Amino acid sequence: MEVPTGTGRAGEAGRVGGAAQTKAIKKIAGTLKLELAQFDELAAFSQFASDLDAATQAQLGRGKRLRELLKQAQFSPLLLAEQVAIVYAGTKGLLDELPVEKVTEFVRELRDYLKTSKPEFINAIQTEKVMSESSEAILKDAIKQVVSGLLVAA
Repeated sequence: MEVPTGTGRAGEAGRVGGAAQTKAIKKIAGTLKLELAQFDELAAFSQFASDLDAATQAQLGRGKRLRELLKQAQFSPLLLAEQVAIVYAGTKGLLDELPVEKVTEFVRELRDYLKTSKPEFINAIQTEKVMSESSEAILKDAIKQVVSGLLVAA
């Protein structure tokens, strides 16, 4: 009996994990699980603390932004390049100045901006499946443009 990749004998989904990730995702998402775990611990602790220092508040804010970034509308798949861009923005702290309530708008704006103004980024990630230095520079610039536009509008 032939079993399709990623499923068990009974047809249930198997755990593929990191083997299914492209190099581009592995490079930028390495700290994502750790940051979210730390956020969960801090969030639980902060419920009982009345006075939080600035570093703790910043870490809680980043965790909230990461959670918002990972929300995705049902039946709305993202291109690999879009996934890379969104996770990169959150894990590199490039959204730390953005209010949490603007994160969903940021995702929408960044996707549009990359498609219309930086198609070379999307093409490079989609074809090479890695984040080169030149792709990273393009992405950083794109994120800064979108964030600054949202901050001005706020």
